Amino acid sequence: MMEHQISPPKGARRNRKRVGRGDAAGGGSYAGRGLKGQKSRSGKGVRPGFEGGQLPLIKGLPMKRGFNNRYKTYYALVNLNTLQERFESGARVTPELLHGLNIIRRTSRPVKVVGDGELGHPLTVVAHKFTASARAKIEAAGGSVEEI
Repeated sequence: MMEHQISPPKGARRNRKRVGRGDAAGGGSYAGRGLKGQKSRSGKGVRPGFEGGQLPLIKGLPMKRGFNNRYKTYYALVNLNTLQERFESGARVTPELLHGLNIIRRTSRPVKVVGDGELGHPLTVVAHKFTASARAKIEAAGGSVEEI
């Protein structure tokens, strides 16, 4: 048996109800549109978000508008303070290790080390990007920097 030979079981598929074809057909009279009003007439009706002339919700929430830039790179930021507290002297710090210690949330974002705080002991830090101050502080402490 092949995919094009499979058919649904009897009674699994129903034809759509054709409304407006008379009372005997079961969808006659007002055809599910109710009585009078704009939405009961033929034609387009109202646009999405129309609130009957009242100020629409979207106009009252200007701060909610905007867009997300699909091309922007979001980095997982790591401070030097965190590296100072969590790692011993001479350790090799990688993004996988940072994720394992719950310092960064996800490994899908590239890691950027920022120079917030001081570093007192040498570390080998492996990351995607470094700020100039972070690079200088790591090398001044006797550590090394590796960019992925």
